[in-house]
Amino acid sequence: MNCIIIDDEATARAIIGQLCSNVPSLTVLEEFPNAIQAIKYLNQNEVDLIFLDIHMPDFTGFDFIETIKNPPKIVLTTSDANFAIQAFEYDCIVDYLVKPITPERFQKAIQKAETSPVAASSSSASEHVETTSGNDLYVNIDRRLIKIDIPSIYLVEAKGDYILIKTEDKNYTVHSTLKKIEEKLPDSLFLKIHRSYIINVQKIIDIEDNSVLIKKDVIPVSRSNRPELMKRLNLL
Repeated sequence: MNCIIIDDEATARAIIGQLCSNVPSLTVLEEFPNAIQAIKYLNQNEVDLIFLDIHMPDFTGFDFIETIKNPPKIVLTTSDANFAIQAFEYDCIVDYLVKPITPERFQKAIQKAETSPVAASSSSASEHVETTSGNDLYVNIDRRLIKIDIPSIYLVEAKGDYILIKTEDKNYTVHSTLKKIEEKLPDSLFLKIHRSYIINVQKIIDIEDNSVLIKKDVIPVSRSNRPELMKRLNLL
């Protein structure tokens, strides 16, 4: 099986690479310190298996899975055992390894990867923001235009070359820029409060110091954007 390793820690990548070298059926094609680089690689190359860390700056392992189209088999590698239940909601994940990883446990993961069926697609990856019409925003997902109800959007977050659109019902990861989607969202509802965040001001639950609470997300407010936010609020 051809595989890649994604982990922001060089030592962790080296350990997994060494474990892979002891398995004749595995060939490590590349190693990546972050998910964005791996996504660019996968746009041009196919692999059978990915060793994926969960906790990485800016773009987590779960963000990565949600972004790629038709993900291959994935073995999660992490120091945190608390995400095991969430992990197995994804058909593509075949095992969950908690660091430090022993050779015996690693071998069991490989056996699972070799015997498990080809992973079904669990990705909501999209290519770009396409157009808007009235209260609808269209995004291109797997060559289909998907309609999003604009008022249902409560947060847009920049993540490298991608943006994460959070709605009342579902999240969408889109290959686009914050600037591009800002141009398509109505000023009456949305405001950029940080270089990485656009919020629906009607969805604000609480404001404290330099942050706002929307749903369960605590979003930072930059000093330069705070005056405009305060103007938009209906203060008593």
